[in-house]
Amino acid sequence: MLDAHMTADAPRAQLIHIETDRRLGHEWDEWDGRPLPGNGDFSAPPGVFFRFAALTIALGMAVAAALIYLLAPRLGALWPMLPRVLWLLMSLTSYVSRAFGKRDWVEHAAIDVYNTLAERRRRTVGSGELLVLIPRCLSKQALDGVLAIAGRYQVPVFVATRGQLARRVIRERRPRAVVAVACERDMMTGLRDVAGRLPVLGLTMRLPNGPCRDAMLDLDVMEEWVKGLVGA
Repeated sequence: MLDAHMTADAPRAQLIHIETDRRLGHEWDEWDGRPLPGNGDFSAPPGVFFRFAALTIALGMAVAAALIYLLAPRLGALWPMLPRVLWLLMSLTSYVSRAFGKRDWVEHAAIDVYNTLAERRRRTVGSGELLVLIPRCLSKQALDGVLAIAGRYQVPVFVATRGQLARRVIRERRPRAVVAVACERDMMTGLRDVAGRLPVLGLTMRLPNGPCRDAMLDLDVMEEWVKGLVGA
């Protein structure tokens, strides 16, 4: 035990006062005086941060997608690279949505945003410069409707059984615009292949009998797109 003389002569650290631009502790101004959870011990594992970081990224992507949707007419004219950037955002959002079991819904919404951007640019091409790509899983009713629309506007239609064949058709035919029909998952892959290089409108399908069987589509939307692109 230190004697009184040593205690009195022991050096003491200097207390330094720091001037701040805000009052320390102001974040607790709303505290009502009740005991804090865990007696004020807020220890938490790193996983808590990473879970909320992922949620923050997802929310940020949603806000960015909404802004692109609202500003698409102006951005499409000012920045030709926007479709490629938008696809990148769509792809990242798709990966996040899979963890929540919402992949197909989120991808459908993302494709709608992409289509809105493409439509607002109001590009027109000749009948022979437009290509319609469809999958082999359409129902007979849907297939007959697609062929009727293509016949009215003299637009070629190709059945793409695989993504590789779709890319081959585009490479060989060299269209100036494409109307593609596919499920959400295949559409996302197809947009990745052409995003930023070729105007594409992607029409998603309804799958009443499950994937790859008797798929249906909105023929009115398809005709509206084809008619608008060929300037008929």
